[in-house]
Amino acid sequence: MEDQAVLDTVTHLWDEGITPTLVEFIRIPNQSPSFDRDWAKQGHMEQAVSLVTDWIRRQDIAGLRLDVLRDGGRTPLILVEVDGQSDRTVLMYGHIDKQPPMTGWRSGLGPWEPVLDKQGRLYGRGGADDGYAGFAALAAVKTLQALGQPHARVVLVVECSEESGSPDLPHYLSAAAKRIGTPDLVICLDSGAGNYDQLWSTTSLRGMVMAKLRVEVLAEGVHSGLAGGIVPSPFLVVRQLLDRLEDARTGEILPAALHVEIPQARRDQAAQAAAVLGDAIAGDFPFLAGVTPLGATPTEQLLNTTWKPAVAVTGQTGIPDVERAGNVLLPGVLLSLALRIPPTLEPAKAGAALREVLEAEPPFGAKVSVTTGGMPGWEAPPLAPWLEAATDKASRAVFGKEACYMGVGGSIPFMHMIGEKFPEAQFLITGVLGPQSNAHGPNEFLHIPYAKRLTAALVHIMADHYRHVTG
Repeated sequence: MEDQAVLDTVTHLWDEGITPTLVEFIRIPNQSPSFDRDWAKQGHMEQAVSLVTDWIRRQDIAGLRLDVLRDGGRTPLILVEVDGQSDRTVLMYGHIDKQPPMTGWRSGLGPWEPVLDKQGRLYGRGGADDGYAGFAALAAVKTLQALGQPHARVVLVVECSEESGSPDLPHYLSAAAKRIGTPDLVICLDSGAGNYDQLWSTTSLRGMVMAKLRVEVLAEGVHSGLAGGIVPSPFLVVRQLLDRLEDARTGEILPAALHVEIPQARRDQAAQAAAVLGDAIAGDFPFLAGVTPLGATPTEQLLNTTWKPAVAVTGQTGIPDVERAGNVLLPGVLLSLALRIPPTLEPAKAGAALREVLEAEPPFGAKVSVTTGGMPGWEAPPLAPWLEAATDKASRAVFGKEACYMGVGGSIPFMHMIGEKFPEAQFLITGVLGPQSNAHGPNEFLHIPYAKRLTAALVHIMADHYRHVTG
């Protein structure tokens, strides 16, 4: 295949069909079930499924079979099979459920109103995370066929509950196990990119412990003037508890049970990625003037966000809005904590350690309770020489630069499930969530020029996969 022919074919598919369809996809407020309990009644998820499957049917891809699996009250799952010239299987993954809209969108932008700027950034919720994935996967297959390049059998899975932790995915993976088969290459298109200048492959994902910390000191609120100095504020208790968990000066998580030994290979990859990205690692975040990042060096910052634990307070109950706050010492507070954990640390073990740290010997005898739930992380198996060579070759062909590897601080439940199910498979975990793309937050955008080149890179890698498995 000629490099330019691949890019030209992919660009045509994006310009003529994918981008206009993604514009319509962004308009659909198909929030994941955790954020829309009435998702089935609302009908937005079915609308999104119909939009995607209608596009798939129009592609006229040879040997393609399409099904939408539905079972009881579960979200649907799109399952696509494409016959290949080899019975070896490439499993590809994406999702179409979305995060909630969030506040803070810039003037002229909004979660459900797509805006395409002159730089090719398509703003709106869900285009980058992860609506583009199914389109890019099948565009790569269609390009292979259009250019007469044989490929292995392809299975595409597009789920509708990823942003809720993928509760429905295990059921469908089990139900469709025979149709999926045993892939020797898994391509997941729900991850990030360190920049928009080369191909990035994710080597690890952190897990997460979701915790609810409840602190109670009174049966009811009381006058702050009368109680202050006698009754310990629930915030005083919370501050002392969080100080057990996190060093307030550095942000370091203190309990040893929440850390793991970082493999030297991952330290080396972080150093290599940091050499490429430099100050852009911290520069990706919208710091206010004068605010400084955690971590003294780019390498330390990468390891902080990929292999070290970190905690964020993400919600609260029990604190009135400022406009409605009286001079009352509150009886208690409920906080939501998101504890990111190293890729290889078991969530159950981390949750038990967190409960032990926070519940033991409560300050002032306050009533303290912690409930936890967990999501496992993932670490990639050693990279096979053929895939390492194919990934680098594809990056150089499409971007003119070498491929890069690094861990990612977020979670993709699919990866842990598939990694356990197919331990012998090779993994290419990549995506379009590059600098400022801001998945889950306001002003999310899909960098379409990068998405096109990523799709072209997939074409090269899938062609090399075929050559590898057929000798």
